[in-house]
Amino acid sequence: MEKTDKKTEILRAAEMLFSEFGFEGTSTRQIAKESGANMAMINYYFGSKEGVFLEIMEARISGHKSTLKEISELQVSPVDKLMKVIDQYTKKIFSNVCFHRMMQRELSLGQRPEIYSKIKDAIRENRLVIEEIFADGVKDGSFRAVDGRMLIATIFGAITSVSSQPDKVIDDPKFDIENDKQREELRQRLSAFLQHLVQSYIIIPNK
Repeated sequence: MEKTDKKTEILRAAEMLFSEFGFEGTSTRQIAKESGANMAMINYYFGSKEGVFLEIMEARISGHKSTLKEISELQVSPVDKLMKVIDQYTKKIFSNVCFHRMMQRELSLGQRPEIYSKIKDAIRENRLVIEEIFADGVKDGSFRAVDGRMLIATIFGAITSVSSQPDKVIDDPKFDIENDKQREELRQRLSAFLQHLVQSYIIIPNK
């Protein structure tokens, strides 16, 4: 139990440091100090700093994939499923905006092939689940047959843009994305807007 707890502490400390300083700005020594572990323990569990990052990524990917799968299996309409996807995705991103920013940096830089591949694969798998929901809506006549992949890119892009640069939609200089109340208000505003936008664009009236 002690070893399991220590591994969890290493992952917790690493995620916090990665979020604050980025991958390059975080060292295994910092992770060891913050978690109360030693370098040998980090090497034993993960092999390297990249190994720590990959395990954090895999946990997040697995969690989000499970959530999408649960939504896709709900006995509700494709419209309701898509609205739930939008709301859950905003919650996922806004739960740790700093970590999401770092993931986006990894995608843009592409310097670490294994990490880059993991992120890209996760995005592709999640997109396929959403595309299936969209295809079901087209099939049952609820959705217009628009370019679903472009629509998904628009949704994800808007969430990334607003979470990374909230000043694009908020004029208040005192706004703090780290403030739980302010962050949740922005998340709800964004989720509501995207749901309304998507419904206006794809839903066929009287369906």
